[in-house]
Amino acid sequence: MDLPCGTRNYDYAADMAVLRTKTHWALFIGLLVVVFTSPLYLSNYWLGVANLIGITIIAVAGLNLLIGYCGQLSIGHAGFMAVGAYTTAILTSKLGLPFLVGLVCSGFSAGIMGLVFGLPSVRVKGFYLAITTIAAQFIIIWIINHWTSVTGGFVGLSVPYASIGGFAFESEAEQFYLIMTVTAVCIFFAKNLARGRVGRAFIAIRDNDLAAEVMGINLTYYKLLAFFIGCFLAGIAGALFAHWTGFLNAENFTLSDSILYIGMVIIGGLGTAIGPILGATLIRLLQQGIMYISPVLESAFPTLPAGFTSGIGPMVFGLVIILFLILEPRGLAHRWALFKAAYRLWPFSY
Repeated sequence: MDLPCGTRNYDYAADMAVLRTKTHWALFIGLLVVVFTSPLYLSNYWLGVANLIGITIIAVAGLNLLIGYCGQLSIGHAGFMAVGAYTTAILTSKLGLPFLVGLVCSGFSAGIMGLVFGLPSVRVKGFYLAITTIAAQFIIIWIINHWTSVTGGFVGLSVPYASIGGFAFESEAEQFYLIMTVTAVCIFFAKNLARGRVGRAFIAIRDNDLAAEVMGINLTYYKLLAFFIGCFLAGIAGALFAHWTGFLNAENFTLSDSILYIGMVIIGGLGTAIGPILGATLIRLLQQGIMYISPVLESAFPTLPAGFTSGIGPMVFGLVIILFLILEPRGLAHRWALFKAAYRLWPFSY
């Protein structure tokens, strides 16, 4: 962790602490106050956007552990989210189990699917591994569409509101508190995992798997663990998405969504704790901006070809990816680190 001048690590506990200085604590408390008072001044529309951002952050945090820390490329993350979403939908709507049971089971079911499709990572890597995860995306969606008696097939499946102890989270504000609480727990879990023994093993495998194996790291165990944890978080995100939307079909989990999540990891910053937050927030807000601009362009330029405005979103997203790969390949997290360093040095720059 980058620390201000004069701050020292005198013991291991201090070195491992997430919040070290008074500034850290003040910013953290201020962030919590801003986030959890948002329903008081945000409209339902923007609360819905915030809920979608929170769900996306959880999914991208899992993908960041898998790609950013362990270096295992996965292009089927939306498929694993679908596993979690349909697991909680079936358990809560058809079997009547509580929401918390469905949430945990969603994580484990997606994690187990991640283990199954992560097995090729033991023998292949890079683009070859990417092909196997794309296969996972298509296989999962095909099963969802054709296992009609369980998943509802192409018609879809209704999902009840999340409830805990008899209290149902029905409004956007109530779901906001639930989603943000789960998001905070998942981010805290991912950050601590990355800073511990497992995270160091992931980084060693990412940087040089042969050297990691020589040092005694069990490649099979840690690669499969990365797939399990990354897909576990995807399952949690899928479960929250299911209860938030109230209805599921396979169109909610497309291959383009999986590619979008990879773009969020790249834009936010691979292998950083804050990267998923920055990347998911930027892309989701950018999508909202495009949704607002598209009808304006249609009315201002009626001679535009049919379907032109609907293609603006993918075009802008691709352009943003290219610009970040060229101008800031380490993502927004690196830019944030530079900003913090400049802020600390500013009083002494003259």
